[in-house]
Amino acid sequence: MIILGIDPGVATVGWGVVDWRGNKFYGSDYGAIITPAHTPLCDRIEQIFDETSRLVDYYHVETAAMEKLFFNTNSKTAIDVAQARGVLLLALTKKRIHCSEFTPLQVKQAVTGYGRAEKEQVEAMVKMLLNLEKIPKPDDAADALAMAICCAHCIR
Repeated sequence: MIILGIDPGVATVGWGVVDWRGNKFYGSDYGAIITPAHTPLCDRIEQIFDETSRLVDYYHVETAAMEKLFFNTNSKTAIDVAQARGVLLLALTKKRIHCSEFTPLQVKQAVTGYGRAEKEQVEAMVKMLLNLEKIPKPDDAADALAMAICCAHCIR
């Protein structure tokens, strides 16, 4: 099964694709959708939609996973991320791709076995589980791969 993991944002959307078959990972790719600063939000949202749609087509994505939105003290950031999540969900829905949502605790538990793991521990496990030469960069891409790994473990 080809799984697209997504770490939502407006400036940077991390993405990671894993091929999960028979309880093994057979390949992965990752990157980030970067929208230029000082660009109108509508244009950034359009870019996120278009690039996500292209990723789904290019990798023949079968299912997706994204972090559940949680509100922190910066409400402007939360609103922007919520808008990005909405357009990401729309892009997936238009392609008939189901998107599971997971909390950071669920992802850490699935990837490291410990729900309170540090970011560095999660990144090291992503590298190991996917047999990568180095820890994926940017951090958003590593987070997206962790999301995809979590999804794989939940669909066994």
